[in-house]
Amino acid sequence: METTRRKIRSYTHRNSTLSHSREQTFQGLYDRFGIEFKDAFLDWHTAFGNPRDVVADVGSGMGEATIRFALENPKTNVFAVEVYKPGVDRLLREVESLGLQNLCVCRHDAVEVFERMIPPGSLAGVHLFFPDPWPKRKHRKRRLVKPAFARLVASRLRSGGYVHAVTDWEDYAVQILRFFLETVGLKNLYNGFAPPIPTRPVTRYERKGRAQDRPVRECLFVRSGTPGQAFPP
Repeated sequence: METTRRKIRSYTHRNSTLSHSREQTFQGLYDRFGIEFKDAFLDWHTAFGNPRDVVADVGSGMGEATIRFALENPKTNVFAVEVYKPGVDRLLREVESLGLQNLCVCRHDAVEVFERMIPPGSLAGVHLFFPDPWPKRKHRKRRLVKPAFARLVASRLRSGGYVHAVTDWEDYAVQILRFFLETVGLKNLYNGFAPPIPTRPVTRYERKGRAQDRPVRECLFVRSGTPGQAFPP
């Protein structure tokens, strides 16, 4: 009998249930600020109602950095991708509370979203802030950033678009840097890791890592081609 090989995902289905009342509110907010996964490329102008640049925030978690970036860059549209329902719920509540017009979220697997929903050459930037490090050796195959995903990200960036990756796990940082260096079409803006980028939002997770003496390492690459704005001011 022919069997289908199980796909290795970069996340597990953690407890992500909401109370009945919160579930109802969640659905209402997701209808307003969410974008359902579908096997068709998005039209960003239609999705956001304007032709502004779009930055994809992959693994937005509880949304702390995502919200701050959207607030500080009101002329940039932010497309958050996250699977953890309580995190998406909190992000949606913040979007409503703050009246943000430049942020929407898709609750789905990031690889499939990039493959099937994000048009090639359409993104001004991609944020990969503290992706799950899967620190145990036997689990490292679950890490999101692999050569295939690095190539996928590069293909979705426009010329001059950037990818900014940050982690506080040294071996993962080395892997990410190597994978991006090996990706055709991406150019490192620095000789090795980037210095601390002052415009990058700091999250609770990062503060926790620093408290445990885990140094943060950043990678900043741009898509080669016609020069553009490589990084938000």
